[in-house]
Amino acid sequence: MDRRDWSIQEIARLAGTTSRTLRHYDDIGLLPPTRIAHNGYRHYDEHALVRLQRILLLRELGLGLPQIGEVLDPSTGSGAQQDTGSALETHLALLREEQARLARQIASVESTINALRGGEELMAENMFDGFDHTRYREEVEERWGKKAYADSDRWWRGMTDAERSEWQQRVSDLGRDWIAAAESGIDPASADAQDVARRHVEWLTGIPGTPAAVPGGDVKAYVLGLGEMYVADPRFGANYATSAGGTQGAEFVRDALRVYAEANL
Repeated sequence: MDRRDWSIQEIARLAGTTSRTLRHYDDIGLLPPTRIAHNGYRHYDEHALVRLQRILLLRELGLGLPQIGEVLDPSTGSGAQQDTGSALETHLALLREEQARLARQIASVESTINALRGGEELMAENMFDGFDHTRYREEVEERWGKKAYADSDRWWRGMTDAERSEWQQRVSDLGRDWIAAAESGIDPASADAQDVARRHVEWLTGIPGTPAAVPGGDVKAYVLGLGEMYVADPRFGANYATSAGGTQGAEFVRDALRVYAEANL
């Protein structure tokens, strides 16, 4: 009895990808088709489908295509480690860990929403459960090098729960005070704004691995660069968003940090 296979268009639709992507996987030897029909179309059987599922799972876990090829290649140490069923069990375990982390994030955000709507006091120790500090790893390594990320990651993992909670509360307080200062209409060069800028720089210099914490590092350039990034990158600017919206809050932070850096760094 012949086994069923699927055309490249069918697989692309089912997997939520594109025929172009599947052809690229074939070109680099990651997912060769099971057969090529007389019309030149690629077809894939159930074994290829399982392999594609593993490829997509590994992509979701952050692996690049070369690394995925090493994992799936049975001639390498990592690829030879397990049969397909065992490998999928490993993937499943990792997915369940991610599911649990997302569930904690959802519960954390729901708790914050309920507290805000009910006028209750926010519990800082509960607000960041499930959030992954490693999500900017590639960006940090690209900007400041792998050692910078490794040092900060080691510092973070070495903290106790109480120390992490205290640090997160400090971040929260800074964000709140920046927004309040920006909305008050004070000058970025005013004493109140410069006091927040001082605290912000002290916070930055306390994070191992950053240029601000490295002896001899160019702290001034780092602080000025971050100020510009707060305005240019909406992911970071959102931390200082005022009720007026836009980049007003981030611009205030940038300007206050610039004044502080020029006078003190």
